Amino acid sequence: MEPHLTDFSVLGLIVLFPLLGAIINGLIGAKMPEKFAGWVANSAIFLSFMFSMVAVWTLFKNAATVVENGEETMVFGKATYVAYEWIYSGTLSLDIAFLLDPLSAVMILVITGVGFLIHLYSVGYMEHDPAKWKYFAYLNLFCFAMLMLVLGKNMLVTFIGWEGVGVCSYLLIGFWYTDEAKAQAGQKAFIVNRVGDFAFLSGLFILFYETGTLDYVALEQIATTPATAITLLPVALPAALLIFIGCTGKSAQIPLYTWLPDAMAGPTPVSALIHAATMVTAGVFLISRLNYIFSMDPLIGIIIATIGVLTAFFAATMALVQNDIKGVLAYSTISQLGYMFLAVGVGAYGAGVFHLMTHAFFKALLFLGSGSVIHAMHEEQDIRKMGGLRKYMPITAGTFLIACLAISGIPIFSGFFSKDLILWQALAHSHILTVPEVVEGGVSMSLLTTVQASPILSEGPVDIAGWAVGFHWFFFIMGLITAGLTAFYMFRLYFLTFEGECRASEEVKKHIHESPPAMAIPLLVLGILSVIGGLTGWPHFMVPAEGTLHDVMLAFELWLDEVWLVSENYRYFGRFGAHPYVQEGIAAGVSVVVAASGIALAWFMYLKKTELPGEIADRVRGLYRVLENKYWVDEAYDASFVQGTIGTGRAWTWFDQNIIDGLLVNGTGWLAEQLGKILRHLQSGNVQRYAVYITLAVVLFLLAVMYPG
Repeated sequence: MEPHLTDFSVLGLIVLFPLLGAIINGLIGAKMPEKFAGWVANSAIFLSFMFSMVAVWTLFKNAATVVENGEETMVFGKATYVAYEWIYSGTLSLDIAFLLDPLSAVMILVITGVGFLIHLYSVGYMEHDPAKWKYFAYLNLFCFAMLMLVLGKNMLVTFIGWEGVGVCSYLLIGFWYTDEAKAQAGQKAFIVNRVGDFAFLSGLFILFYETGTLDYVALEQIATTPATAITLLPVALPAALLIFIGCTGKSAQIPLYTWLPDAMAGPTPVSALIHAATMVTAGVFLISRLNYIFSMDPLIGIIIATIGVLTAFFAATMALVQNDIKGVLAYSTISQLGYMFLAVGVGAYGAGVFHLMTHAFFKALLFLGSGSVIHAMHEEQDIRKMGGLRKYMPITAGTFLIACLAISGIPIFSGFFSKDLILWQALAHSHILTVPEVVEGGVSMSLLTTVQASPILSEGPVDIAGWAVGFHWFFFIMGLITAGLTAFYMFRLYFLTFEGECRASEEVKKHIHESPPAMAIPLLVLGILSVIGGLTGWPHFMVPAEGTLHDVMLAFELWLDEVWLVSENYRYFGRFGAHPYVQEGIAAGVSVVVAASGIALAWFMYLKKTELPGEIADRVRGLYRVLENKYWVDEAYDASFVQGTIGTGRAWTWFDQNIIDGLLVNGTGWLAEQLGKILRHLQSGNVQRYAVYITLAVVLFLLAVMYPG
């Protein structure tokens, strides 16, 4: 039996501190000394981080050892806390309650740990901003909402956090709202996310209608118990797809990714927090949390993995020609999120969450490093006007290089461990390529084959015939190509920014300097994490078969393993031959060669033969324009949805003014007025006229009686 801690009030404190920080700064921050807001916000998120570590340590300390098939396994269990008993009506029971398990433990450490470093960095970055008190209030409020999202014990609490981070994202992206372009960027992010949120809410309602609960533990029991899971099968596909659409909005996947590049309008630390470590990964977290729902139909996995790998590829191609330092990182983030969706799509939930964590380290480092560059270059963001900054900013350049090596998947750095794990599992495994046998009395709901049902209900896989076979090769090859593109555009960014001759004006050169300690320390810490962050998830071909070293080198996988309750029918290990780890080694080797080739090509084009990029652009001018204009997706959306909505609004305005107001409202009034003018003569006060009217009425009455026909 797994351990279960109840009334674990530490969870309430983790969520409470950022909320208190936001309230204090929001109420009195503007009236206090200049540094007050920064100290309050940093203290709040630091306390939340400390209590997060206490909570995770308690979960680890209370682990139980169980014996399965003769092997001892550690089970970490759960901890819960009910903060407020909210809604009780009939069978409906909804509380403001929190759930800590290995999955949410990873998330709260990332949110509060990386969040604290970004708060600390913001002290230096926002030093001269007169509204810093408001900025720190929003930043704390965002962390509060994000913690609600990942710690929610039921889907309603998660949805409250989901909407909360959306509102805070709008406030932070449009923080400098006096600039119309920045204000519009915040509005765009808010509106695009509302599209996804409507789908998420619809999926939530479907699950509630079918199960009568939104509690994660209860949903887990329903989905993993054969007798009740059968009733859930008919709605698993539509519910999961609607929730997935919500995830594509929050995590910037095709087709709802267009808001994220515009979101770079906000302060750079905001980009590091929202677009690297936290909000944009919410979709990956939610799918992982509901893995028992998303695992019920292979078609769901194929759709998610396909959208993920296509997003990864197309975003990488757009990053190739970006010249805005934050623009490159924006499309890089979309691409890396695509890798995470590829992972959860093929059922490798652990690999997706692992990449979520390592990505938080190196992408936050990249954004903060770009912020230091922008800060030193007097708000210049065009990398064509930079170059040679390494000699002016050695700490920023060194840590930025580490992050570039990590995201490129070079061995030892964290991205190598997580991204290569995704590529291997996309190739080797796939629950989407195997389906279970139908249990007696089961009803198949899959569109792929008439012989399948939930993997939870079966005892073994059955191969899918037809078009589904071969998807794993598509996923692997597309992921591999994207890995090469990633290495190329990231080192294009690094070389143009930090190497070669400085292309800035002489006036700007005089003021280029390294960041102050408040900004440099977070860079160094994130640099260390970008190196060691992957050491808890070594490739399996490098790991001993058993023993303490085995457990340490696969600690991340073992920590999360119990979260994926369908592991026995869904495990990606041992499904593809007698020597799966040889295949893993080959996949990793190929990936490293591809990444190294991308780096070498970037060096050759941007340091060795600097005229070559211009020549290539001239030769493929058409393709270059397509990439430069980002496939004209924004223009297509504007022409169809935006202008269509505006046109519809104008049509309804005309209808309202001319038909409803003009014809119905004003027409009715005009008719009443005309009738009044006619009938008022009947009450003129003229007795002779009354006598005439009476005489006419009597005559008409007599005629009607005498001649009824």
